Amino acid sequence: MSAKLESWLPVGVRYMLLSALGFALMSASVKYVSVHGIPLFEIVAARALVSLILSYADVKRKRISIWGNNKALLFARGTVGTVALMCVYYSVTTLPLAEATILQYVHPVFTALLAVLFLQERVQISTLVCIGLCLLGLFCMVYPTLGQHAASELPMFSVAIALLGAFGSSIAYVIVRKLSRTEDSSVIIFYFPLVALPTASLLIGDDFVLPDLWLVFALVLVGIFTQIGQFGLTKAMQTQTAGKASAYSYVQIVFSALLGVWLFNEIPSFWTFLGGALIVLGALINVFGAKLGGFWQRAR
Repeated sequence: MSAKLESWLPVGVRYMLLSALGFALMSASVKYVSVHGIPLFEIVAARALVSLILSYADVKRKRISIWGNNKALLFARGTVGTVALMCVYYSVTTLPLAEATILQYVHPVFTALLAVLFLQERVQISTLVCIGLCLLGLFCMVYPTLGQHAASELPMFSVAIALLGAFGSSIAYVIVRKLSRTEDSSVIIFYFPLVALPTASLLIGDDFVLPDLWLVFALVLVGIFTQIGQFGLTKAMQTQTAGKASAYSYVQIVFSALLGVWLFNEIPSFWTFLGGALIVLGALINVFGAKLGGFWQRAR
């Protein structure tokens, strides 16, 4: 039975599905506490507190230094990640879950541009196709907002913040790739809440809302679901090729859409379906395009 399951659903794919579900539940938890009056920076601080405790325990378990080697770059990763997280959480709290999740997956556009500017990498044809489809998909999603008689509108400021979050995530990814050569993964993860917690705590100011026990539990779930998502992602990358694993990460959009309908009565529009399909198609072409191109050249 287990052999059949492994052939039909490899362990790496199962971990990626777990990761996608974890991140979707995290987004739903963020939206839930926001709907019930918890301000953005308080949500970020609560998430960072849970992550700080869990990541600190993980570093101590490994018996390594929590400070790492390249402290400047580690703090830079923490700072960029903090800004990106705030943008992502803002988009989740002000946009439907499906739309907010889809916009996060525009990051291949930014990653390709960063690779050209800072890593001097050549842009492949598959990446150019990906950029074109992502931009077309983005246009389809915001098109109702641009029309004069829109039945379903997305707030443009929230869309811009969501794209800024995707851009910040791409920068953080590039930094993590560089840090991975000299730093333990647990130390890299630890620096993120180390920066995010004091930053968010200062930004709360006088807006702090004392949550009841149920909202405290929901805030803790934000951190727990985040750790589940990160755990699944890490294990998937260890047991499956990066291309195949990342392809299954787009199931998060499906999970988020279903949670949006179930918990918040959010029905995605036709333009969201069309734009999301184009963005996912572009991302998958970016993942598999180079391999298919090489296979086609060999076949010829």
